Amino acid sequence: MSSGAAPRLRALHGHLGPPEYTGMESLSSPLTTHVLDTASGLPAQGLCLHLSRLEEHGKQWTELRKSYTNSDGRCPGLLPPGQMKAGTYKLSFDTEGYWKKRGQESFYPYVEVVFTVTNETHRFHVPLLLSPWSYTTYRGS
Repeated sequence: MSSGAAPRLRALHGHLGPPEYTGMESLSSPLTTHVLDTASGLPAQGLCLHLSRLEEHGKQWTELRKSYTNSDGRCPGLLPPGQMKAGTYKLSFDTEGYWKKRGQESFYPYVEVVFTVTNETHRFHVPLLLSPWSYTTYRGS
């Protein structure tokens, strides 16, 4: 392993830890996200994202929040406590803007993660692992 790869792998491993160890974000918001730039092995700082909810009347998306990832690749307070309700939500990540700021060509101009909440008392963590040519997401804990 190259000397530069080990620190990046340690940073990536540390950022993949459970959200309850990251501070107030997980204690207050029922919805959290964490974006990691797998090309650099570091958090994706400054990535713009939008949180929307699908409204039953007219089946239109209503934007709830626009935010940017912090230095740890997270968005603290993405959804205030008590604001989660059953329904369909969407996190839209402006990946093209993120990669352009870094002078990097990319394949996906944006990533949309659509998910359903059936129990508003649960907490939801939606991580995004991102490179210029691929992405992965899952329901975290």
